[in-house]
Amino acid sequence: MSDSNSHDISTLNGLIATTLDSADGYTEAAKDSDHGRFTALFTSRAAERRQVVTRLQQEVRTLGGNPEDDGTILAGAHRLFLNLKATLTGKDDKAIINEVEAGEDHIKAKYEDAIADRELSQAVRAVIEQSYVSVKQGHDEMRDLKHSMQH
Repeated sequence: MSDSNSHDISTLNGLIATTLDSADGYTEAAKDSDHGRFTALFTSRAAERRQVVTRLQQEVRTLGGNPEDDGTILAGAHRLFLNLKATLTGKDDKAIINEVEAGEDHIKAKYEDAIADRELSQAVRAVIEQSYVSVKQGHDEMRDLKHSMQH
């Protein structure tokens, strides 16, 4: 495994862990939301994030690495989603959306940092950019939902 592959794999595995944290956060939010429309939305986003994870894991395997298959307790998204879980005990949809949106800010920033990393190979950057489309859509949807609830 070359040094560039090592950096690519490490970057991809970091994104996999963060994306798994995000999927888990959406799953928790879906369980505890008191409105059916949010349950379906969160469940859909969780499934979409798991598809992103699968794509990233395939790329790690292609590079000869061992793909991450679990989130990381150290990830900022995980901490944010733990806050979400605490918030969910009150089942206040506005608070749930606020926490989900904070997690979305975190994951979006992680992907943007990876895309800006000039040490990544072209092929890996392309895979990350493709995955970022989904991440950005999720982020923007939660941001818009949060803003719509502030009125």
